[in-house]
Amino acid sequence: MDSTPRRKSGLNLPSGMNETSLRLETFSSSSSFRAVTCVSSPRAISSLSSPSKTSSCSDRFIPCRSSSRLHTFGLIEKGSPVKEGGDEAYARLLKSELFGSDFGSFSSAGGQGGLSSPNKNMLRFKTDHSGPNSPYSPSILGNGSRVSSESSTPPKPPRKVPKKPHKVLDAPSLQDDFYLNLVDWSSQNVLAVGLGTCVYLWTASNSKVTRLCDLGHNDSVCSVQWTREGSYISVGTHEGQVQVWDGTQCKRVRTMGGHQTRTGVLAWNSRTLASGSRDRHILQHDLRISSDYVSKLVGHKSEVCGLKWSHDDRELASGGNDNQLLVWNQHSQLPLLKLTEHTAAVKAIAWSPHQSGLLVSGGGTADRCIRFWNTTNGHQLNHVDTGSQVCNLAWSKNVNELVSTHGYSQNQITVWKYPSLSKVATLVGHSLRVLYLAMSPDGQTIVTGAGDETLWFWNVFPSMKTQTPVKDTGLWSLGRTQIR
Repeated sequence: MDSTPRRKSGLNLPSGMNETSLRLETFSSSSSFRAVTCVSSPRAISSLSSPSKTSSCSDRFIPCRSSSRLHTFGLIEKGSPVKEGGDEAYARLLKSELFGSDFGSFSSAGGQGGLSSPNKNMLRFKTDHSGPNSPYSPSILGNGSRVSSESSTPPKPPRKVPKKPHKVLDAPSLQDDFYLNLVDWSSQNVLAVGLGTCVYLWTASNSKVTRLCDLGHNDSVCSVQWTREGSYISVGTHEGQVQVWDGTQCKRVRTMGGHQTRTGVLAWNSRTLASGSRDRHILQHDLRISSDYVSKLVGHKSEVCGLKWSHDDRELASGGNDNQLLVWNQHSQLPLLKLTEHTAAVKAIAWSPHQSGLLVSGGGTADRCIRFWNTTNGHQLNHVDTGSQVCNLAWSKNVNELVSTHGYSQNQITVWKYPSLSKVATLVGHSLRVLYLAMSPDGQTIVTGAGDETLWFWNVFPSMKTQTPVKDTGLWSLGRTQIR
């Protein structure tokens, strides 16, 4: 018992507790200093005196942890030296002053979480599993992964394609023949359609219809194809001729022979015109030369029904009723590639405008597949079974997507995303095979033709600049306009 006289404290102590429990100790060694405990409360200790006269005066006091018994509520680590002494009532009082009156409910939970665990950081947030007490609690804001995902850029919603055409034109005498190519849309926004013995031009800007030519009763139109500039149009006939017309003046410029029977497909590049026929041959025509054709490509064993030049004019792809897809160049009369994976006629052919050497082809009723090819090495990149005869294929000019039209048995129009080959939209409406397909100069609208003698206009692709969905114009309610 220390005999040093002490000044009376202003603290009201509980019964059974003496002032020795509040004794403060200082040590001469700096390594023996204890942690500072700050008591801030309306009932705080009013004054404390030094336990010995040798103690130096200071505005800070370092109480002894051993007498405070901080280990009773987990404020010290395991293994810390603690002196015996103190009182449970004092421990409860100090705990209440430091952490509030309801702190005991946390520490009495058997050391589960929070500040009661002696191995936990005192400043660590406690997770309350009983329920959200604050609008900012984790259960309201969501877990970390959800908050992180919401703060990041939201996923782009799928593009919406109008399910109805914005215009329908009657096209009497539009033939229901898989091997013909009777619809083409020029770069000057004029649509050419072969109807029976005549070719009609429909100007999209003002809906004006003009008859270009009439072949007479002894012949009929089998194919039409605009030049890339859109000023001249070639017409393939049932008699095997290839005629070239001035589309603005409606005058015939040239007539070229060479085929023995109907010319069902035509394809222009920058300088020459290729024509395919039921006679199994492909002829190359040059309008600068007086002869009917400059070269003949022999490779198909049946009617040639598909022809497309690559965008750089280096390669010509041809499809035939012999189930073959052949790739040619201008320097050889033998095919560079013979692709024979299709099991039906190959009419649908299209070169990608986004990737050099990427060719897509579609097979007929017995095949039903769309196949993608690398013409550099001849490898098949991918394929998809569409469930129906593939009649036409066309790549979007603005986005990396393509559209296919189909015949037996669903007669659908499908927009595909490449290279995932996921379906963007499936459009239906034609009652017969969708045998004809052409695209507008801006790349947003397609026109489809079928044996039901109608032409349907669909907004399926976004524009080059905005790449936003094209809204339906509502022209469907205006009824049907006859093309002649």
